[in-house]
Amino acid sequence: MSGNSLIQLTATEAVAKLRAGEVSPLEMIDAAAERIAAVEPAVNALPTLCLERARDHAKALQNGKRREAENEPGWLAGLPVAIKDLTEVAGVRTTFGSPIFADYVPDRSHPIVERIERRGGIVIAKSNTPEFGAGGSTFNEVFGRTCNPWNTSLTCGGSTGGGAVALATGEVWLAHGSDHGGSLRRPATYCSVVGLRPSPGRVTRGAQEDLWSPLSVQGPMARNIPDLALFLDTMAGWDIDDPMTYDAPARSYVDAVAAAEREKPLRVAFATDFGGTMPMDRETAAICAKEVRRLEALGIGVEDAFPDLGALNEAFLILRSQHFVVDREELLATKRDLLKPDIIWQTERGLSETPSRLAWAEHERARFFRSMRDIFARCDVLITPGASTPAFDVNLRAPEKIGGQVLENYMGGSLINAFATLASCPAVAVPCGFDQHGRPVGLQVVAPPRQDARALQVAALFEKTMGLDRMLPIDPRSGTVPGYE
Repeated sequence: MSGNSLIQLTATEAVAKLRAGEVSPLEMIDAAAERIAAVEPAVNALPTLCLERARDHAKALQNGKRREAENEPGWLAGLPVAIKDLTEVAGVRTTFGSPIFADYVPDRSHPIVERIERRGGIVIAKSNTPEFGAGGSTFNEVFGRTCNPWNTSLTCGGSTGGGAVALATGEVWLAHGSDHGGSLRRPATYCSVVGLRPSPGRVTRGAQEDLWSPLSVQGPMARNIPDLALFLDTMAGWDIDDPMTYDAPARSYVDAVAAAEREKPLRVAFATDFGGTMPMDRETAAICAKEVRRLEALGIGVEDAFPDLGALNEAFLILRSQHFVVDREELLATKRDLLKPDIIWQTERGLSETPSRLAWAEHERARFFRSMRDIFARCDVLITPGASTPAFDVNLRAPEKIGGQVLENYMGGSLINAFATLASCPAVAVPCGFDQHGRPVGLQVVAPPRQDARALQVAALFEKTMGLDRMLPIDPRSGTVPGYE
């Protein structure tokens, strides 16, 4: 097969051909490298390549080595993947998007990378990310900005922006990422790919310091839901480095998605702006409200319902700020001049919080979880827009306003994703169309905690009715920045 033919394959198709010996891992690497060379100048998604390291891994697999997990779920058989540049890969430059670590080369890979490589994934590149993953637009002082391939004047979102762009353009078949306030879901929405924020503990976070917090997770991104399920199988399972992890399910996520039509839900809840309490672009809301009704043709009831948000946005900012204290307090004291303003603001906010404010935020989170529980008592999942606004100017760190509402800070449009984070719910972003300016729009499917398979199944049913995954991969397209409300 030619390189162009190989990049058109889904990850599932590619793995089947690798297993059958119809194509070799080295041929897959060459096809990816050719595509990366062709599209990178326009998008800047994969700034760090490790092709020779990848070829060494491929040769080992072809010689019968490093195959101890060949019969386990999630076996990738030599498929090239991208790893987010917040995550260490042994012997490969890992910058965290920060000039402080511009020349850092780790000796050991992060546990999730070790797991992916053990299951036959070949790391071919590091994907671009905002500085320390903080931000809804992918840019940093080390590598610059990553552009949206649907319109290179627009942002791809953040913080797993490089991974989303690499998938949409056919540079890789699967991309690893992480998610705190939407970092796997918003870039997927902006680039018309799919991304899953798994339940906390589903995928190892390994080496990070805040190991007992459920807010930040690692997870998969792909071009379609079956591929997403495959990569989740690769990642899932107990890990000695992460005390929150638990065993992989008895039934693989690939098998669960294959059974989606037989196990379809009876009823789902749907919400856009949560009764006017959340900033929301009006056209985005209208597109999502129209397209979610496709589920009704499958015999699934769609109920307009949403949990009471209360003061959840403030609680999220308080609890998120504690992550920054854990991760960035020392750098704030010693390298302040090398940190971007958003990180300084969030860390200093965390340092100023009182024990009473932290306690209040925990009470508010518990109240909200019970409100979510009541939704799930009558509906299998809650579906929302995948982002509050379409992709905006690539030169902005955040949109200035959404739905006519001026945002107070760079996290102002994140609540549509952060509510699932605070409830410890798995959430899948899946494309649902395009706005009048050709910008991708998506849905977010949120399931009860640890019901990752259910979220994937509903997303798979919807994806099949839309067929947008068959539009990928695309060549990068230039354009102008639309006006926004």
